[in-house]
Amino acid sequence: MPEDLWTIVSVVGAFVVVVAGLVIFFVFATYFRFWIQSFTTGAGIGILDLLGMTFRKVSPAVIVRSKIMAVQAGIGDEQGVTSKALEAHYLAGGNVPLVIRAVIAAQKAKIVDLDFKHAAAIDLAGRNVLEAVQTSVYPKVIDCPTRGGPRDSLDGVAQNGIQLKVKARVTVRANLQRLIGGATEETIVARVGEGIVSAIGSATAHGEVLENPDRISHTVLARRLDSQTAFEIVSIDIADVDVGENIGARLQADQAEADMRVAQAKAEGRRAMAVAEEREMVAQIEENRAKVVQAEAEVPKAIAQAFREGRLGILDYYKLRNVQADTEMRTSIAKAGVAPPSKPGSAA
Repeated sequence: MPEDLWTIVSVVGAFVVVVAGLVIFFVFATYFRFWIQSFTTGAGIGILDLLGMTFRKVSPAVIVRSKIMAVQAGIGDEQGVTSKALEAHYLAGGNVPLVIRAVIAAQKAKIVDLDFKHAAAIDLAGRNVLEAVQTSVYPKVIDCPTRGGPRDSLDGVAQNGIQLKVKARVTVRANLQRLIGGATEETIVARVGEGIVSAIGSATAHGEVLENPDRISHTVLARRLDSQTAFEIVSIDIADVDVGENIGARLQADQAEADMRVAQAKAEGRRAMAVAEEREMVAQIEENRAKVVQAEAEVPKAIAQAFREGRLGILDYYKLRNVQADTEMRTSIAKAGVAPPSKPGSAA
């Protein structure tokens, strides 16, 4: 019985040893390539570190290659580029190779101060840190207005009313210290456009701008339009200046037309009032004419009443009729434009 137990224990032990050996061989075969790369380049990443990356769901290939790039470029743990820092940035969702390449490019350029922590923060903020470093080393040219945009030029009007159409090119360099939270290219384009329009508007005549286009550049640069942005303006170059419309004359013409319409409206109001007043006078004339007719109708009644009361005789009546006939004749002749003939005996 003891011999059987010893046999079972030996078999189980041998099985465990074989399984452990297979596990060790599998782990060694899986990570041997990364470990030998790390060992030969001095990256300092061991087998256990590689195994731990697998448990932490970190890609060993990304970490090892990034650390090797940093070590080969002379950036080691003293600059904060440790395997733990690389793993942390990877787990945070960052682009580890891009950050390492950006730090290497900044160190090689020797004009950009960028460490790993700052580069990792820029990367996690959603900015392309390598492109930012490249823009810091090699300035970028921005067209104002943007090519393919809704406008072909920046339009401004001088004080004499002449419109100028300007195209400018802005050379900018990325400011890594303001890259996080700083405004982008759209803000630069908008501010430069505002400065150009303001510079043109401050000119007394458009000829001043045509003679010295650089006055626009000096005016815009003096306003520090790159504040609170992720860029530094290196230079502003005026690429083209064209003369547009005479905006002042057009505005004056529009104002004159508006004034004419107002005057016409006022004249039409006065004419309407005059017409209304004329119609009122015509109505009054007709009313007075009706009163005259009414009064004339009372004359025969008055004559008849005078006859009845004896205050009017036949001779007086004929004299009255004669005067009336003479008056009617003179009136008809006057209307016809003929001089009235003498009428002897009409006064009898």
